[in-house]
Amino acid sequence: MAAPTAPYVPQIQRYQDWLREHRGLRFEDYDALWRWSTTDVAAFWQSIWDYFGLPSPTPHRAVLEGDTMPHVRWFPGAQTNYARQVWRHVEAAEAAAQPALIAEDELGRVRQVGWRALRQQVAALATGLQALGVQPGDRVAAYLPNRAETVVAFLACASLGAIWSVCAPDMGTAAVLDRFRQIEPSVLIAADGVHYAGRPLDRSATVRELRAGLPTLRHVITLRTPYAAQRLADTLDFGALVDRDDAAVRAFEPAWLPFDHPLWIVYSSGTTGLPKPIVHGHGGIVLTALALKVLHNDIGPSYDPNSLGERFHWYSSTGWVMWNAQIAGLLGGTTVVLYDGSPGGRKDEPDWSVLWRFAARHRVTFFGAGAAFYGNAMKAGVDLPALQAAGHDLSAIRALGSTGSPLPEAVQRWGSAQFERVYALAGHPVQPGALPGGPGGPLWWCNISGGTDFCGAFIGGHRGLPQVPGQMQCRQLGCAVQAWDDQGQPVVGQVGELVCVQPIPSMPLYFWNDVGHARYLSSYFDTYPGVWRHGDWLEVRADGGCVIYGRSDATLNRHGLRMGTSELYAAVEALPEVLDSLVVDLEYLGRPSFMPLFVMLRPGLTLDEPLRERIRAAIRARLSPRFVPDAIEQVPDIPRTLSGKKQELPIKKLLLGQPPERVLNRDAMANPECLAWYIAYARDHAAVPPADAPMSPASGTIGAS
Repeated sequence: MAAPTAPYVPQIQRYQDWLREHRGLRFEDYDALWRWSTTDVAAFWQSIWDYFGLPSPTPHRAVLEGDTMPHVRWFPGAQTNYARQVWRHVEAAEAAAQPALIAEDELGRVRQVGWRALRQQVAALATGLQALGVQPGDRVAAYLPNRAETVVAFLACASLGAIWSVCAPDMGTAAVLDRFRQIEPSVLIAADGVHYAGRPLDRSATVRELRAGLPTLRHVITLRTPYAAQRLADTLDFGALVDRDDAAVRAFEPAWLPFDHPLWIVYSSGTTGLPKPIVHGHGGIVLTALALKVLHNDIGPSYDPNSLGERFHWYSSTGWVMWNAQIAGLLGGTTVVLYDGSPGGRKDEPDWSVLWRFAARHRVTFFGAGAAFYGNAMKAGVDLPALQAAGHDLSAIRALGSTGSPLPEAVQRWGSAQFERVYALAGHPVQPGALPGGPGGPLWWCNISGGTDFCGAFIGGHRGLPQVPGQMQCRQLGCAVQAWDDQGQPVVGQVGELVCVQPIPSMPLYFWNDVGHARYLSSYFDTYPGVWRHGDWLEVRADGGCVIYGRSDATLNRHGLRMGTSELYAAVEALPEVLDSLVVDLEYLGRPSFMPLFVMLRPGLTLDEPLRERIRAAIRARLSPRFVPDAIEQVPDIPRTLSGKKQELPIKKLLLGQPPERVLNRDAMANPECLAWYIAYARDHAAVPPADAPMSPASGTIGAS
């Protein structure tokens, strides 16, 4: 990719220039632009449609119908398809010899897929699915790792109007079935093995269990690997379906679908019940992803010689919404770079330079990961200038993306200092006053905060705004985000509940099988009717920068991957020794997440290390190693309300340092006598690890613990 021939203009500035030329709109600063985008909502989202030139064979009769969330409908009458937006870049990218995908696994095997080849493989699988009877609206479930084949499978489903849903192969059978049973899939696409953290892992038995546990399945398609102990019988071969190029494949075109046709089902767990099956639509995801990826993440088409974002990587498993966000780079014509493996190397030989060396090999320009990854790299003593000097050229990286949990200020300063030395060693020293992430500029941190719930970001980056370590740069265009105090009033310079007071197109269409939208309404709109309550503590500062202080509810958020506490209880309390349990996820600004588990054992039993290990093993098997707790403590009882609900949030607030009298109502408790233990624990331990404590073993390494 040739260097820009003129001073680099960020994508968001190009959009502002377009607004001035085509709409006559001039804004003195970003705050004015943001305020327009969140008050004249219809005009803003129409401008995004027009700026990106989205096609539709039929016109829309309005941008937005309805005015109270969630009872709104976007672009009624318009038609679209996620895959069609991807295919719009094929010819230009091929002419510039830019690939669509670069994929590597931890064994070093690299696969590069061109845009035309990607289209052919998607068409082959789509026509194969059609031949199996898959229709628009049918659910296709996937149990696949972060490989190019997974992208092909997703785009094939999208092109047909089938509804995609994926779980990562590190999830246990019970957790996967809890998700897939709710949506009644007709087809399962599954890998029979994976290679992770230096080990081959047979997944054929899990696939058989999934097949037996999903009675609606008509077909199983196997992505065959060398890691399965034996081949799965009576399944179709993924490779054979994709390796076709007949007349039907060449003639295939993605279907035109209504703007709000379901695209995928993702899962976000609350504190009770099964995981929430969240349905997002084609049009809403395309529109919101373009605004996020192109304008705020500043990743333009890989074939544009004036673009800096031609190699986009965000480390993720397929079970985290950042996989969806990574693949969305294709919507803007960006080359997406995938890594299938452990970010920390082998379990017995941790190596937090693995991803950096991978990024160097493939000239990644935008490198994203969970905040915990950067903390682990810093604490492990990863020396990026030494890697640079050893021939691993990292100088193409101009931006680091972070999400999943608050990024500590010290970690951000570490990364910036490392790359200043990397650029100097590469012969491109930082020039005073140069644009962050641009030619001659310092490293740009694009720290974002959003959620699975709406598959986007509320708060994110802007290359042209000041960088303050430990702070995110701005609220995103179209996202009317505020921090509300206890009286439901917006505050600046204070911590409050993160709310969004205007709809955005990627908010859920609905939850699957949610009668009367009861669960959807209770998840986001029960506290403030008509206003989205996200469940984060937010501070909006006077300069427009934002700081997230962690979750305001009791949902577990292990560095970006959310899981309901009820799922963890099901795993732990299935053990005969455990009568009851309670878990809280504690996040601290500038410190690692810390998750203690409290267990009440059968009379006469004492918690010892063998039992602790059985508890950890149960969580690893049923959920994921990511949710193995940092500490397991024996308690005399689990605090419950008079109605029998576990008091997760009050205990969480207590352990975060709030006074007992402010967070605990003894009169509303069934067993207030047990509180003395928790108050003493909070006083003696504070449940706060020291600032130099090691990262949780489960943070960022699937094979840990």
